[in-house]
Amino acid sequence: MTAETMERVCFQLQVKPERIPEYTERHRAIWPDMAAALKATGWNNYSLFLRNDGLLIGYFETPSLAEAQAGMAATEVNARWQAEMGEFFVALDGAPDTGFLRLTEVFHLEDQLA
Repeated sequence: MTAETMERVCFQLQVKPERIPEYTERHRAIWPDMAAALKATGWNNYSLFLRNDGLLIGYFETPSLAEAQAGMAATEVNARWQAEMGEFFVALDGAPDTGFLRLTEVFHLEDQLA
């Protein structure tokens, strides 16, 4: 799959400020089976960025957001991970991997250059 056919997904969540150290620590080395499941279901070039007040920005590229989310929803490891991680977030509507606020892309350099 080429970069042109990938959907770029950027999202926002809010980590509870008092949970930031533990949240950060848990992401230093996620479960190997979770990492493998993310890759296998299309979560490519996935990064998380965390501000010191708990603002979390995530970014990944995927052939299809809906298929990537459905793929993860079908895994046992994701059910365990989401159950553990949900308590870290403020005002979360659903699991973290589906309850995030998706941000609208307004600029992409390669699109401008094409």
